[in-house]
Amino acid sequence: MASRRTPRPVTEASLREAATRYLGDRDASRARLRRVLVRRVDAAVEAHGQDREELLGWVEALLDDFVRLGYLDDARFAALQTRALRARGASRRGIESKLRERGVAPELVQAELAERPDGDELRAAVRHLRKRRHGPFRREDREGDRAKELASLGRAGFGYDVAAKAWALSLEEAEALLLE
Repeated sequence: MASRRTPRPVTEASLREAATRYLGDRDASRARLRRVLVRRVDAAVEAHGQDREELLGWVEALLDDFVRLGYLDDARFAALQTRALRARGASRRGIESKLRERGVAPELVQAELAERPDGDELRAAVRHLRKRRHGPFRREDREGDRAKELASLGRAGFGYDVAAKAWALSLEEAEALLLE
């Protein structure tokens, strides 16, 4: 088994480079980037005995700088993630959970979801059904699947009223809803 290599000592420049590289690959919330950088700091502290408090000060200063420069914007991150998750058929509850998990402040999550139209939840439920070939999208009419398919929507975070309404749509109605 290969041994883990010893991490390099952390400098302000190496933290900035690591953060820039991380954000170059993906968008992230401030909390997520902090977690990534703190892991790097903790590895350097363990390997080299560097002063953790000083390094954490550098991390916070770097995060503040990135916010000021516009590289980190939790509101933008929440909007992009909400749009992407909705396109994949995620429920309001699912989106809230995912964004909280990614470190977005609850008030930003609520503000972002408040901007979404009411029909979004039904449209997301229909996308969820289409993705799983349930409800109006099932290939063959099988009795007894309704309860399982509604349970799938419930586990995905959709309320019963939205789930039942989406499941009861005809194929034409469902496709028209998705085209709106």
